[in-house]
Amino acid sequence: MVVKVYGPIRGACPQRVLACLVEFEVDFELIHVDLESNEHKQPDFLQKQPFGQVPIVEDGDFRLFESRAIIRYYATKYANRNPKIYGTTLEDKALIDQWLEVEAHHFNDMVYTIVLQKLVIPKMGGKTDFALVENCEKKLEQVFEVYEKQLSNNKYLAGDEFTLADLSHLPGIRYLMNEAGLGHMVKNKKKVSLWWNDISNRPAWKKVMLLMG
Repeated sequence: MVVKVYGPIRGACPQRVLACLVEFEVDFELIHVDLESNEHKQPDFLQKQPFGQVPIVEDGDFRLFESRAIIRYYATKYANRNPKIYGTTLEDKALIDQWLEVEAHHFNDMVYTIVLQKLVIPKMGGKTDFALVENCEKKLEQVFEVYEKQLSNNKYLAGDEFTLADLSHLPGIRYLMNEAGLGHMVKNKKKVSLWWNDISNRPAWKKVMLLMG
């Protein structure tokens, strides 16, 4: 059965889901949602996602939103295809969930605000709050210091295997490296830079990047 994924290919959260689906070799159909025209805030879309956010997946009669919930779902559903990506023990899963929480609340919040201020707001005719951007960059620098220490003891964030914790960072770091012009934050950290080179060269992520065109 083909999974329907609603969202724009350039959106970070849809990319997180697509990377997961490709890792597990799940067939999907990407259904574009035009954020610029507020398609995600229209009544038809709000019936599927009451908060008006992307992505949504429809897997037969099952519908799910929130990208990190989605990747956990597919990692569990297809665990036999890649058991290590979401751990094989309760402790493995707990550590992966721990770093997924770090990504969601410490890393992603900073990246989201930076991208919003530097790219989205000016495009909409607003003015960037440079003080807020600078504050987020300082907090993000502290996050990367934590990652540098963690990656000095482990190949990946949750241990020596690539997991959802690493996968979930791919879209955000891509934005930092490219649109946000903050690639130095990654490159200046030896272990973080090596980690990024590793995870961004995974075949699944390269396939998602090809979809971007």
